[in-house]
Amino acid sequence: MTLREQFLKHVGQTSPSPLMIEVERAEGVFFHSPDGRRYYDLIAGVGVNNVGHGNTAVIEAVQQQAAEYMHVMVYGETVERPQVRYAARIAELLPEGLDSVYFLNSGSEAVEGALKLAKRATGRTELVSMRGSYHGSTQGSMSVMGGEEYRRAFRPLLPDTRLLDYNDFDALRHITARTAAVIAEPVQSEGGVRLPVAGYLEALRERCTEVGAMLVFDEIQTAFGRTGTMFGLERTGVVPDIVCLAKALGGGMPLGGFVASRETMSLLSSDPPLGHITTFGGHPVCCAAGLAALEYTLEHDLPARAEPIGALYESLLSSHRAVQEVRRAGALMAIELGSREKMLAAVQGLLARGVLSDWFLFCDTAFRISPPLTITDAQVADSAEIITEVLDSL
Repeated sequence: MTLREQFLKHVGQTSPSPLMIEVERAEGVFFHSPDGRRYYDLIAGVGVNNVGHGNTAVIEAVQQQAAEYMHVMVYGETVERPQVRYAARIAELLPEGLDSVYFLNSGSEAVEGALKLAKRATGRTELVSMRGSYHGSTQGSMSVMGGEEYRRAFRPLLPDTRLLDYNDFDALRHITARTAAVIAEPVQSEGGVRLPVAGYLEALRERCTEVGAMLVFDEIQTAFGRTGTMFGLERTGVVPDIVCLAKALGGGMPLGGFVASRETMSLLSSDPPLGHITTFGGHPVCCAAGLAALEYTLEHDLPARAEPIGALYESLLSSHRAVQEVRRAGALMAIELGSREKMLAAVQGLLARGVLSDWFLFCDTAFRISPPLTITDAQVADSAEIITEVLDSL
């Protein structure tokens, strides 16, 4: 039985049509298959590999930490240097008041923890989220997902949830004294890169403060330089009560987390104690990798690279007859083609030409470009030429 046959037989599948590309190695902005083919990775593992594949700083950190110790005790009981150093470094970079990090394994878990914390802090039950948002696939995070297509088969989910339209100022009146938390993205990623209109996030913050609801920012795709600032919240200066992180947080290793004030976070440790627990959250090897990736990001000022990367792609692609619009925040981009058929043809055509792109869960008319922030201008131009040739055939 071939490896691909074993993959289909023994590995749980997420769709009836996986890519089926066998990965042999990856470096920089490329991954390679055993047959000698090279692929541009223009989605960076869906926002994970901001510092590029095979980053030596990350690899060395993983090797060193694995040699020292891996799992010792469930999270929060022993003092483990990589966890502590990474939490302190994140707190230094976030606005004042976001100074306590709870590490977990994934973005879904980060959202779950944030929603629980908001309920605990407010004593309320209503959870408000935005249409077109994706926050994870566990039952709590799925309950605040912004589309019914992926939820209906798994109901009943959490009760007392409400969806609002992103950028709808009038809808903010539905956030009331019953609301425990509003979860929103600084830029809607799976909605097809939808940016907040001027003043919207400020109005959302004001409304949450007015009624005593917790504002949660899902920065799982927007943090660590992707949108041109270290965190997406810096684009407007709006400071939430809780921030959810994952994807690039681990530098290629599985890691998630949510951040709040020390006072708020402490509510999970009493009445009852162990209000939120995890075995592998904040694994020392994952934290060592994440910290190394963060320091590399800062040392090479990768947030400052995001805007030139995005601007260059936009300049090379936006005038093509097949492109209706380029929506972007830094190097998080949606290339709008106007139809699902054209989008699928483009994604499949790109893959055949050695370029990995993808579509969005809640926007099936655009394809994604969000490469590692280490991509060079020459690589942008080369990959954009391939994209143009594929678009020519539409």
